Amino acid sequence: MSNGWDESAAAWIADMGEAGDFGRACVLDAPMLVRLRGRDFRRALDVGCGEGRFCRMVRDLGIETVGIDPTDALLRRARARDPEGTYIPGHAEALPFGDGAFDLVVSYLTLIDIPDIRAAIPEMARVLAPGGTLLIANLTSFSTAGGWSEDADGVRSFRIDGYLDERAEWAEWHGIRVHNWHRPLSLYMNLLLGQGLVLRHFDEPMPHGGDPARVARYRQVPWFLMMEWEKPAA
Repeated sequence: MSNGWDESAAAWIADMGEAGDFGRACVLDAPMLVRLRGRDFRRALDVGCGEGRFCRMVRDLGIETVGIDPTDALLRRARARDPEGTYIPGHAEALPFGDGAFDLVVSYLTLIDIPDIRAAIPEMARVLAPGGTLLIANLTSFSTAGGWSEDADGVRSFRIDGYLDERAEWAEWHGIRVHNWHRPLSLYMNLLLGQGLVLRHFDEPMPHGGDPARVARYRQVPWFLMMEWEKPAA
């Protein structure tokens, strides 16, 4: 069954543009880049690179970057925007790289798109060099388990249901319709810990700009988390 990305690629490219959407431009880009600057990373892998926006940002820091994604239309756009970049087809569950090939692996809002997370996280750890960093941005698990609703009196509230039940659901916005996976945070954490990775940073970043009404809603229920994991040196 299609996950929607082939059909949604054109709408996604139009929605992202170069600046990105609210979550990227106003919440995640700045703290993600803070975790990369001045760290002497040499070679990065962006898992689920999409149209290549974050790859270009990482390359601007002087880090050799490889992007991998299963959606051909997004890869074509990435190559068109960045002809000197490296963008290859592939799936997170079976990364076509040798052990320890990268000292930085990035998953920027892609864990929610991966059907077999139990295969993907070990693969990310495998291609990470000892002493390397796995940098993750993801939707919070309570945001993927719930949504805003309005009662008869017009009072809006955020309701969570089925938090512990792993499942894929259709997410639709701006002409995009894709499968997003809900998983409890404990599932992600246990998979990462099971690879022997060490948590070095955790954050639920706040917006640093954007529409005030949207920022106010975000302060009620933050959508994103960031995690930085280190692979112990041999």
